[in-house]
Amino acid sequence: MDHSHSDVLILGGGVVGLSCALYLLKAGVGVRVLEQGTPGCGSSHGNCGTITPSHAAPLAMPGTFGLALRSMLRADAPLYLNPRFDGARLRWLLGFARHCNWSDFHRAAAARSAILQRSRQVLGELIRAEGIECEFVEGGELYVYRTAKLQAADERHHADVLDRLGVDVQRLGGAEVEAMEPALKPGVVGGLFHPDDARLRPDRYVAELAQRVRDLGGAIVSGAKIDRLDTNARRLTHVRSTRGVFSGERVVMALGAWSPLLARQLGLRLPMQPGKGYSITYTRPAQAPRFALVLREEAVCVTTWDSGYRLGSTMEFSGYAEGLNRTRLDALRRGAAHGLHEPEGPELLEEWWGWRPMSVDEVPIIGPSTRWSNLHLATAHGMLGVSMSAATGELVAAQIAGGAPAIDPAPYAPARFGL
Repeated sequence: MDHSHSDVLILGGGVVGLSCALYLLKAGVGVRVLEQGTPGCGSSHGNCGTITPSHAAPLAMPGTFGLALRSMLRADAPLYLNPRFDGARLRWLLGFARHCNWSDFHRAAAARSAILQRSRQVLGELIRAEGIECEFVEGGELYVYRTAKLQAADERHHADVLDRLGVDVQRLGGAEVEAMEPALKPGVVGGLFHPDDARLRPDRYVAELAQRVRDLGGAIVSGAKIDRLDTNARRLTHVRSTRGVFSGERVVMALGAWSPLLARQLGLRLPMQPGKGYSITYTRPAQAPRFALVLREEAVCVTTWDSGYRLGSTMEFSGYAEGLNRTRLDALRRGAAHGLHEPEGPELLEEWWGWRPMSVDEVPIIGPSTRWSNLHLATAHGMLGVSMSAATGELVAAQIAGGAPAIDPAPYAPARFGL
């Protein structure tokens, strides 16, 4: 096997790993990316592609844990907790339950908002400066409500939070929403419009990122499944994979939901669980929505591009169970049919599932390890990997190459978990 040394070795070729690679290369640092599949083949591929400063509020708040427990009785619930016993998942759930209080809610919202707002800015700048072709549209995102009760709850725990964080949100009546978005069926009672949100085609964005990394001299090794990590004292010395043995002066772990599995070899217990999501991609329907939508009662996200149309979302905690769940896909279709005149496109292109890397406090884990002198973590972005990716890459580059970070790194530091 070959043994290749790099300035920075990045484990994971999804949107976060590639963003770290790009910003490190721009800072003059050599990088090599190891990807077990092909660049962007995981959650970077099948998500809805929305860029959402609006998603500052975490799931964890008083009442959420009880909702998750009740979901065990409904396999098609938007938030579904598989009742099968799993020790690691149980520990995570107990930790998540401890964060279901208002103090932690507001702390997480502030941390998430800082990185989301910064990432929204620099991602737009990056796409324009690099001429990245990914169907990027700065059109905003619309939350749609058919019950006044849910709208009122979201105005308290979502819109009011965004007001305090300085994120623009517009409160709309039902007639205004229906006038804005003719693709919706009648019966809308109101909406929340987030004008600063955007959307892109995530698979194309990641493919373009990978090409920019190569153009700047970075190496991407596909099909490199990591078998073993070698250490000496407090350093990670070698990464042994199916494509060879690699090393780096610094190693960045950006493996998304796979991060805790590999981190065990280093004695690190990352407080993360895979949150399984689903999407269905079609050719574009004739009456496609103008805006990216969230149909709130059904918890279905709808994204339209020139090249296609996608239904997505749901959150399923089933550990590392692989494969499509027909019940979950059918729930997406039913939800879209409840809210849209033309809920599906003329041709089905793909049914997809993927694992989102969910941290116990819903704040990403970014920064140097306190246990391993040359290890950096860039993981646990939850449902917001694309949205947070550019600012994550920028922050990792500043921490490794030197320079003042654009956002305060403290809320994301691995040290908060003793990592």
